[in-house]
Amino acid sequence: MNTMLLPLFFLLLGDLSLGFAKIHRYRFIVVEREYTRLCSSKTILTVNGMFPGPCIYVSMGDTIVVNVMNRANHNITIHWHGVEQNRDPWSDGPEYITQCAIRPGKRFQQRIVLSNEIGTLWWHAHSEWSRATVHGLLIVYPKLDNTNGAGYPFPIPNQQIPLVIGEWWKSDIQAVLDESRRTGGEPNVSDAFTINGQPGILYPCSARDVYKLNVQYGKTYLIRMVNAVMNNIMFFKIANHSIVVVGSDGAYLKPFETDYITISPGQTIDFLLKTNQPPNRYYMAARVYSSGPNVSFDHTTTTAILEYAGSYPPPAVLTIPTLPIFNDTVASTNFTGRMRSLANKDYPINVPLSITRKFIFTLSINRFLASINNITFRQPKISILEAYYNRIKGIYDANFPSEPPLQFDYTADSVPVDLWRASNGTKVVVLEYNSTVEIVLQGTNTVGGIDHPMHLHGQSFYVVGWGFGNFDAATDPRKYNLVDPPYRNSITVPIRGWTTIRFRATNPGVWLMHCHLERHIAWGMETVFITKDGKRPNEKMVPPPKDYPSCR
Repeated sequence: MNTMLLPLFFLLLGDLSLGFAKIHRYRFIVVEREYTRLCSSKTILTVNGMFPGPCIYVSMGDTIVVNVMNRANHNITIHWHGVEQNRDPWSDGPEYITQCAIRPGKRFQQRIVLSNEIGTLWWHAHSEWSRATVHGLLIVYPKLDNTNGAGYPFPIPNQQIPLVIGEWWKSDIQAVLDESRRTGGEPNVSDAFTINGQPGILYPCSARDVYKLNVQYGKTYLIRMVNAVMNNIMFFKIANHSIVVVGSDGAYLKPFETDYITISPGQTIDFLLKTNQPPNRYYMAARVYSSGPNVSFDHTTTTAILEYAGSYPPPAVLTIPTLPIFNDTVASTNFTGRMRSLANKDYPINVPLSITRKFIFTLSINRFLASINNITFRQPKISILEAYYNRIKGIYDANFPSEPPLQFDYTADSVPVDLWRASNGTKVVVLEYNSTVEIVLQGTNTVGGIDHPMHLHGQSFYVVGWGFGNFDAATDPRKYNLVDPPYRNSITVPIRGWTTIRFRATNPGVWLMHCHLERHIAWGMETVFITKDGKRPNEKMVPPPKDYPSCR
């Protein structure tokens, strides 16, 4: 059985109306289960025994109440990736940022209030490396009150399909992380990638471990995809088919046609698949895009099957689709660079034009450490949110630098070793409510350059510009797209390049920004934004819930 398509009632405990919005109640039981892949079995951490975890289906503006019960032997937190969590950071989930872990035998009721998010989001563990197996999709349907009657800015699809690109280690994932910490080196790469939990026929003992998508000729399918891989950007392609991309990161896009996808860890992409080819069986495939010249990665390819209904002679040989080569930066950036917001009367945008806070953040690797503006983030003893709310001193410093401490040729072929060093610190950025923020994310070539998929909690942003080389403050802003920039919660800064984002800080609370390559966040490529309360009651952070997992 394909667990990704289990009926919603398997998880749904209640569904209460509140005006036009609804309150959906779910139970997430964190348990260990044995799974067999690649000729061997192991115990993994799961939600409700499922890998990937359960999909949640809601509508725009709804509220989700999730009772998380930890019946495993590991600490856990759950992050609702792409949900802005307006005024309520208590349920955001990153360990030691907004909460301490839900310990074995404990529980926490998380309240997730949706606002303008629409399309495909996801949830995942945000403690240690548990998200390797603890993750699932969060699908937000539109309200039935605009455009074509179904709330979609494109033709209504015949069916909607969740698609999770993940990966699999034969070893225990915690052991992989522990060994990396002990040796001070890169973590061991995975043994396989997966599509909806299945590796596909190219791996040993996997002839039957293949996800199959059954389709009918002449239909349109809305595929809702997330890259849940831990440390790799992925290319994806369906043999003999082109697709139309219509959304990413919980926001719609101007549709564009393509025959491949580049998707970063943490990113979601919605695309339309028209089944207009001769009925047959076709491969879907995904493999790594890796720009770092000295970075180890899993060189394997995961496959799934697109199978048309009907009677036809089985193909003698199924052909794997030709994906871009593993280091094709042009293919990666060309795909991402095509994204544009709809920016029309039904889906307006509001790009900040007058900026009150400007930042330049350098993103650097520092010999198996990582940093932003030469600060390697040090995890505090208690959560920053708890310290901020209760005014506990000595937990963090509110002096994160607004620009790098050293000016140099960030993307030079060779960066001097004395510029590789970083200092440890728990430093945060404090923003006034309603301030308008611009951040230039500048990649560097210290140790070695690589793409960095950066994710911001509690706040989506407009990607107004990007380029290769060092950002030029005199000339590059002239090329900003302020008309229809994509609205994202994650964006990949290209190797030896830069990306500029803008947002308005109207969500009071404590919000993490980090690279979504897990080895980089483990090495310290993260920082925290604290957005202060506004003056009105609806501009202030709500108090903590009674069962909040305190660190004290």
